Amino acid sequence: MAVFARITLLALALGLSACAVQQPYEPPAPSTPMPQPTPQPSGKPLPDMPIPKAPKPLPRTSATFAPPPGGPSHWDARMGVYVLDSQTNIFYRQRTYYRWDNGWSRAVSPNGPWEETDISGVPPGLSRQFK
Repeated sequence: MAVFARITLLALALGLSACAVQQPYEPPAPSTPMPQPTPQPSGKPLPDMPIPKAPKPLPRTSATFAPPPGGPSHWDARMGVYVLDSQTNIFYRQRTYYRWDNGWSRAVSPNGPWEETDISGVPPGLSRQFK
C-alpha cells in the first residue's frame, strides 16, 4: 500500500510541475488593418480581374538528353527532340540526326550522309509531327 501511495504522489507531483513551468497564454496583438485601394481619378472602381501571369519560358535543353554538338538548337518537349535552329526539318536526339523531306532519314552528322528509315526508326513524338 505504501508503494502505491508513493507512486500516486510522485505522478501527481510530476503532473502539477508541468503546469508551473509553462508561460501564461497571451493573445496575439491585433494586426494593423490593410489599407483600402484608392479609387481611380475617373471615379471608376478598380476591376476585380486577376492579373495574368507571364507564360513560363520553354526550356532550351533537356534534362535527359544532351544537346547536339555544334550549332544552335532548342529542346522541343512535345516532340522529344532538339530542333536545329539553323536548318529546316533537322532534329537531334542521342547522337542521331533526323531529317524530314517527304519521308524520314537519319545520320550521325547534320550534313549526312543520310540513310532512309521508316517511322519505327524515329523517336515517337517526332514521328507523330510529320505524316
